[in-house]
Amino acid sequence: MPQSLPIETQTAAVTGASRGVGAAIARALHRSGYRVILADIDEAACDSLAEELDLASEMALTARLDISRPDDFEHVLEKCVSRWSSVEVLVNNAAVTKAHPVLDIDTAEFNEVMAVNAGGTFTGCCVFGPHFKDRGYSRIINMASLAGQNGGTATGAHYAASKGAILTLTKVFARDLAPFGITVNAISPGPMDTSMVHSIVSDEARAGFLKNIPVGVLGDPNFIGDMAVFLAAPKASFVNGACWGVNGGLYVR
Repeated sequence: MPQSLPIETQTAAVTGASRGVGAAIARALHRSGYRVILADIDEAACDSLAEELDLASEMALTARLDISRPDDFEHVLEKCVSRWSSVEVLVNNAAVTKAHPVLDIDTAEFNEVMAVNAGGTFTGCCVFGPHFKDRGYSRIINMASLAGQNGGTATGAHYAASKGAILTLTKVFARDLAPFGITVNAISPGPMDTSMVHSIVSDEARAGFLKNIPVGVLGDPNFIGDMAVFLAAPKASFVNGACWGVNGGLYVR
């Protein structure tokens, strides 16, 4: 695929696109000219976002996606190809979050979170991978987390472990898919100003929580969207297997 291929002829699939960071990424990609498929277990919420992005322009499409089901990923891929002939960008963003003390997590719950978060990212890469290889080009962006780097503080051990696994999967896929024109990178956000973070950190605890962040504020999900656009660009071909941390100084390396 030529590096000069216009962005507006490329399609980006975003999982967990109905709200929060996923919605910010979808908006940023759409604003940059990509055709976007909004995939989420809550397809009705995606429908609302698609209307915001102007579904009539045929630049936005929705699909129901439960990332624990490989058949759902196949459906999303088929829907993209049926409408637009190809997909060039995959953003593995969807995940579940549970915040429990480590000794209160039973094995079944640990395995469930690992299977959904790490397993969903693995499945997305594996389902879309053959299509990307045939195209000879792709950008895969996996959403990791600060919790996967420092073990987590406000999140559960299963969530942190799943995000650590996503960082490792990013390296594996980056190495194995690079010969086919495919780059794979991760973005690792710290606490963002999203409903997910607000649901974990109560209003009463927020002031103390912010004091622990060196820059003193929650992150802006719109910046994560801009970063995804940067990594999705054809010119980002020499960025591969990297983890881009956005954490306000909570994890310095």
